[in-house]
Amino acid sequence: MKYIEVNKQLGLKDCYCLIKSLDKKTTRNGKPYLDMILADASGEVPAKLWDYDEIKHADLAPSMPVKVRGSEEEFKGAPQFRVNNIRPIVDSDDFDVSQLVVSAPEDSKWMLDEIYACLDGFEDGDLKKIVKYLLQKRGESLLNAPAAVNMHHAERGGLLFHTLSMLRIAERICEVYPFLDRELLLSGVIIHDLGKIDEMEINELGLASKYTTQGELVGHLVKGAIEVEIAAKELGIDEETALLLEHLVISHHGVPEFGAAKYPSFVESEVLSVIDNLDATLFEMNTAINSVNIGDFSSRQWSLDNRRIYNHGRTFGTTPRADLKKR
Repeated sequence: MKYIEVNKQLGLKDCYCLIKSLDKKTTRNGKPYLDMILADASGEVPAKLWDYDEIKHADLAPSMPVKVRGSEEEFKGAPQFRVNNIRPIVDSDDFDVSQLVVSAPEDSKWMLDEIYACLDGFEDGDLKKIVKYLLQKRGESLLNAPAAVNMHHAERGGLLFHTLSMLRIAERICEVYPFLDRELLLSGVIIHDLGKIDEMEINELGLASKYTTQGELVGHLVKGAIEVEIAAKELGIDEETALLLEHLVISHHGVPEFGAAKYPSFVESEVLSVIDNLDATLFEMNTAINSVNIGDFSSRQWSLDNRRIYNHGRTFGTTPRADLKKR
């Protein structure tokens, strides 16, 4: 987060940011407060508004650009921002709201074109037809969609970046293990997270504020499999092919503990699960050390089994990338 120091002695700082998430909670004494995540293009921080006023703060909502004044604190070894004052950004602030949005490091249109280029090279007509149909059904909504609300690739264009990175990983794995059905695996990569677009409430800035009712009750694995089944019937796709694609979608989280409806039951589904986890984990680990000095550890990362990640300083760059342009 980028702060503007207001009073060094009191530790007061201003910042322009987005309310990424917002929940009204109650203290043990029954006093209401707001539990938030504030974010700008440089990162995010948990925040608390203890002096919550139901009338004064009634208009605050997720994805709202705001100006905040407060101080940095530490809670359980992690940074937290204590909010003293908060209000929506107004025209007189003369601030470009687009600067608050974290975006994928590649252009979304280019990434989508790369995925279509990969798909156009398929020899299996049924796979090419159904995967292209499912992509085209999503249309423009793919361009800005993040891959998550709070975890890996929770950024504008993050869903495409995650998918394209996985495609490149899958291509290299198929070179090492030629017994894999390359086109089946790549099809699974392309469609495995398409259901996330219905799973989250995504605004025009490409930010997800929360999960939809469908996301909470059904989830993107089941939703994605349902869409495959419907599309296969409409397009007259071979039943066995459709079943394999459905299994790739519902098993890509690996184990039921992480949301999989089935364990991976053929080799391509196992590979899909592994590279999905690999790309997500590397993104989370790299993000954890982006603001950590060389030789230091990050704060504990809930998404990484509460580990602290060490910055050894032997690599350069701040964004994990597959070689997206290598074909």
